[in-house]
Amino acid sequence: MTTATAHALAGHHLDDELVLAVRPLTADADLGATSRFRDDIWDLSPALHMAHQRLLKLNFTSLPPRFRITAKELFFALLRNDHPYGEREQRIQTVHSLFSRVKAFLLWVDERGVRTLSELGQDDFEAYDQHVTTLGVSASVMSTKRAAARSLWLYRSKLSGDTLSSDPQIIWEDSPAGGTRPSQNRSGENRTARIPEEVLSPLLTWALRWVEDFSDDILRAQREWLDAHTQTNTPDGIIDGTTPFERLTSVLDRYRAARRPLPRLTQQVLQMIPKALDLHANVSHLAREANMHVSSVKKQGVYRDLVRDVAAELGVDDAYCWAEVQGLLDGKPWLPAVRWDDITEYVRLLQAACYIVIAYLSGMRDSEVKHMRRGCLTIWCDDEGRPVRHKITSRAFKDEVSPEGVEATWVVNAAAAKAVHVLEALQAPDIDLLFALPPTSRFHRRTRAGSVQTSSTTVKAMTSFMKWINGYCQEHGRTDGIPQVNGRTWQLENRQFRRTLAWSIARQPGGSIAGAIQYRHHSIQMFEGYAGTSASGFRPEVEAEAAIARGEKLGDMILNPAPQRLTGPAAEEAESRLAAMEGEVEFLGKVITDRKRLDRFMRRNDPHVYPGEFVTCVYNPDRALCRREAAGSGPSLSDCQPLKCRNVALTNDNRAAFTTWLGHLETTLANATALAPYPRARLTQQRDDIAQFLADNDTPSAKEETQ
Repeated sequence: MTTATAHALAGHHLDDELVLAVRPLTADADLGATSRFRDDIWDLSPALHMAHQRLLKLNFTSLPPRFRITAKELFFALLRNDHPYGEREQRIQTVHSLFSRVKAFLLWVDERGVRTLSELGQDDFEAYDQHVTTLGVSASVMSTKRAAARSLWLYRSKLSGDTLSSDPQIIWEDSPAGGTRPSQNRSGENRTARIPEEVLSPLLTWALRWVEDFSDDILRAQREWLDAHTQTNTPDGIIDGTTPFERLTSVLDRYRAARRPLPRLTQQVLQMIPKALDLHANVSHLAREANMHVSSVKKQGVYRDLVRDVAAELGVDDAYCWAEVQGLLDGKPWLPAVRWDDITEYVRLLQAACYIVIAYLSGMRDSEVKHMRRGCLTIWCDDEGRPVRHKITSRAFKDEVSPEGVEATWVVNAAAAKAVHVLEALQAPDIDLLFALPPTSRFHRRTRAGSVQTSSTTVKAMTSFMKWINGYCQEHGRTDGIPQVNGRTWQLENRQFRRTLAWSIARQPGGSIAGAIQYRHHSIQMFEGYAGTSASGFRPEVEAEAAIARGEKLGDMILNPAPQRLTGPAAEEAESRLAAMEGEVEFLGKVITDRKRLDRFMRRNDPHVYPGEFVTCVYNPDRALCRREAAGSGPSLSDCQPLKCRNVALTNDNRAAFTTWLGHLETTLANATALAPYPRARLTQQRDDIAQFLADNDTPSAKEETQ
């Protein structure tokens, strides 16, 4: 008799224990009704506080019977936070993920014919190591699979029955296949792929078009759809003083007046009902428009005769919304009309477009976007009523102390604010969460009211949005579709938007996204509004990317063959710092090939040289004139006073930028008759100050260069 069988027969001393007893539960959860140790399936959902997450369960019946008690004891310890010394508490989602990996190990052991875990020895661990390496998964996934198996050793003191008798890590340390283990992964490194620019640019362009230009058409179509689907459908009742015959006649007269064909049945219905009326008119659609029960039109001859006569006169065609399309694309309506059968899909795609705009232009995580609620947007205006700041309030979860999350605020631009307004309009007034399933969704009535989309549902919607874009471009001969990357369609993930924005802000290209959103201007908004919102802020990601970007720029400066790379008050110190950096980092070619090494160097030996558009800051906090919240955290380039600060050094590009700006001032002042005295005097003073600054730093002005 095995240990597991003995436990099953005798019962277990933990049978009546609640597995979620120490976990914070949702407001509607009853602790006494939650899963107990004796249950074969543990429901973890009462401890899920993120609205976009669905049911999570641990199904112990999927494990080999001989190992179920051991697995239960392991996961009971994890859920009750009863950890051996040195092991950390784990979130519910992490425990659920671990279960699948422990399950894979136990199934492998069972297939190997091993009766108890204590029998596993060196040969078995080496065999499992080889098995993991042949699965065709990444090194990080292999590491998590080994770590899951090892948890049975680490938690051996919490297991009353069968467990591992030796640490498998000893074998895997020496195994050539042991490869990458969690201890070898650099802590904090973000491995999320960035969205390639060739994908991001058209994707965001189209998302902005949908939100800003097409959304009103879709919202009108949705209202028409909802009006038709929420009719009373009384068979013969009088509504607003009109009989069913009068209402149907009025609807048909409307089609006659517009010389518009009646809606026809779909091909799917035609296959099911091949003899539905003579000309295949969509009686159900007409009945909804007339606020009648469909059976009345189908069964009563007088109604059938009315429909038949008008169908013979006007013909039948796809059903289209009555609302006229007003959204323009290149000066023309983006659609001739909105097909009735497309409304549900268009609403889904519009919600996906709103997600793309908000996720990318705010830096919010998926869980944070999904917890936006009606009224989450606040707008601060200046004294003249012009919007100055748009703020979104939601909840942040990652790295927060409480599993319920904390309230957090993000500063966004007008495009993201518009997306919030669109989301509010998409939902019924009594629905609070903005990413609940829209009322046109076929799953809307089957789910709990206000149920939020899962992450996978959003990914599917974004994938459909990309397919629509390419299909539309192909149909209309457009060239602004979304291209493939390395011969494959790019697979969007929720996490990629935040990662890509961090990278974009760090580079600060100063250009525009979709011809509308300036990176550099948005960067200032992001840092003002988001950096300190919670412990899981966006600033660490941006600063890490900025440090790497800065390292690459400094590498280019080091490789510059010009004998005098820098001028200005801090030029000598800058040269000294760059020389020290050159001695520490090996630069191969013009581009630094080892990005990870550069990242490590910038974190440990940052030279604190900050290349900018007009100046290169050789940061010394004792001399800095810019305002900075935390001493020693680096300069605030947006508050730079380049003509006065002693931290300033100038590259050729900096001098060229000043010279170009001076040329603009000269041109403006040459036509200064239209300027009021005060701004003319200010511009004159600015021109003189810049000209003197350039002269002091051996840079000719634009006027001197032309002489």
